[in-house]
Amino acid sequence: MSALVNPVTTWSHTNCVKDVHGRRSRSILSHPLYNKRPISLYFSNTARKSVGFSISAILTTEQTKIVEEVSTFNFKNYMLQKANSVNKALEDAVVLKEPLKIHESMRYSLLAGGKRVRPMLCIAACELVGGEESTAMAAACAVEMIHTMSLMHDDLPCMDNDDLRRGKPTNHKVFGEDVAVLAGDALLAFSFEHVATATKGVPPERIVRVMGELAKCIGSEGLVAGQVVDICSEGMSEVGLDHLEFIHLHKTAALLEGSVVLGAILGGGNDEEIEKLRKFAKCIGLLFQVVDDILDVTKSSEELGKTAGKDLVADKTTYPKLIGIEKSREFAEELNREAQEQLVGFDPNRAAPLIALANYIAFRDN
Repeated sequence: MSALVNPVTTWSHTNCVKDVHGRRSRSILSHPLYNKRPISLYFSNTARKSVGFSISAILTTEQTKIVEEVSTFNFKNYMLQKANSVNKALEDAVVLKEPLKIHESMRYSLLAGGKRVRPMLCIAACELVGGEESTAMAAACAVEMIHTMSLMHDDLPCMDNDDLRRGKPTNHKVFGEDVAVLAGDALLAFSFEHVATATKGVPPERIVRVMGELAKCIGSEGLVAGQVVDICSEGMSEVGLDHLEFIHLHKTAALLEGSVVLGAILGGGNDEEIEKLRKFAKCIGLLFQVVDDILDVTKSSEELGKTAGKDLVADKTTYPKLIGIEKSREFAEELNREAQEQLVGFDPNRAAPLIALANYIAFRDN
């Protein structure tokens, strides 16, 4: 099994996280689902040796099938194949044309690399419920356009004032602040146009539903909500876990949630399947940010491909700042476990990419 699929973890378990004053948090960890303490489906080699009994003895038949499928799933090849497909689709979608300056700026950030996690989630969710990659590709490109826009705007001097993104100078450093703002706006607008015009073989009502989901996850109740609360929280002396969780569930998790839900809708998933995948996405969305917070204080700028330690410099509230590195890691493990529990009941072969993506998010190092 690939190291990305079966990462070694020594994180301990926790039933709850307390805030800086020692009070039990009302965060996601205190949700009744966390008190169920679901069994993690992924054991390191060390853990397997120490358990001393067969894993299959403590797993349900469905869980055992998932373990078997993931054991034979080549996640590295999957990522490369999907990233190549997405990159080609993005290249074809945003072409160089007049006015050249704005399209050069759009392509500079959009095609600068990146893991393409959000498009992969969109495609994998579509395939999980029986759809095809081609069905979800327009939406997958759209969420990457929106993600790129958010990074371009996030890097601006009026926001995080960053000079490095994906190992390259940020957009405004190359094209100027004015063009960077407009290029981000153009990517946002084009993302909706692309879904509407490039999605093929899907009933119109599904496309309309997708448009509504996409708008909500990035608007004043989604990504923008998290961003503005994050900005207003800088320098605050009293920020609890509930406050921090609101920021991340909106600023980061909302677009990841949208990516998964869009794929599930386009693939023809029923309401029960879509809601299970929505819950999965919320967990991995929050997980993504918890890991991001940890990496910001444990990795160098060279390792991350972006400026390290910027949250500390900006006096931002993060999980390591509130509860420490180890508790943050424990929280990440709980989120990963809860996310994967949502996939029990789906076809194990089709669920393998989403499980591997959850583990990739949990154990990434940049």
